[in-house]
Amino acid sequence: MNGAPLTEIHMFAGICVFLLGLCIGSFLNVCIYRIPMEKSIISPPSQCTGCGTRLTFRDLIPVLSYIMLRGRCRYCNARISPRYLLIELLTGFVYVIVYLRYGISVETLALLYLFSILLAVFFIDLEHMIIPNGLVLLGMAGGALVMVYNLFVPFSLYQPSRWYTPLIGMVSASGILFAIALVGLLIYRNDGAMGMGDVKLFIPIGMFLGWKLALLSLFISVMLGGITSIVLLVLKVVKRKSAIPFGPFIVAGSFIAALAGYDILFLRLY
Repeated sequence: MNGAPLTEIHMFAGICVFLLGLCIGSFLNVCIYRIPMEKSIISPPSQCTGCGTRLTFRDLIPVLSYIMLRGRCRYCNARISPRYLLIELLTGFVYVIVYLRYGISVETLALLYLFSILLAVFFIDLEHMIIPNGLVLLGMAGGALVMVYNLFVPFSLYQPSRWYTPLIGMVSASGILFAIALVGLLIYRNDGAMGMGDVKLFIPIGMFLGWKLALLSLFISVMLGGITSIVLLVLKVVKRKSAIPFGPFIVAGSFIAALAGYDILFLRLY
């Protein structure tokens, strides 16, 4: 009986976190659509991409608006991509999973910030094969706050939690990718083996996760990317020299490392 109220509080908090994730996902949809076109994410307000009509509050309720409108614009009946619904739901679930893993904590707040950025990176890189510098810089700004926090209170994702842990994280995985990119540039001349956007993306990831989890994230990313590439080649979805965006695999690898990294490592590295 004594645990019942606490369970109810956690359930209520989880619902709130999920709803927050849906709202952030709705905003991420705007970012994912506008940032590659170098448009402001604030002005003008949200509008239909088909007819240009400014959308009202009832058109922008996460998930519910899409369902009630049956995936079509209220004003011109143009089809709304199901991707908008997917991103809202995905962000909500990511928020809940992080909350269930770390509870109400600074770590949860930090990871929600990081993965909000990484989700935008995921879909932008998947569609346009670019990782915007603005998102990387935004991630680094948040990472800097985490580093300052760690100077006064140990940040649990850093093991060991030393002042220099995030600094090593900044240069570890990104340094390895930079070396790969450099070698690829020397071998393939204009076509490097690794995009510099991927290299830069690991800077904020290392700042948030520390060097151990950042390196694990890199390893998982490479494994996921390699397996996916082989499957796509076997299925003849892509050709041998086809370019495949690596950003989505970095995001997936970072998510796995942040949630289960030390379980995967079995605490053997410290």
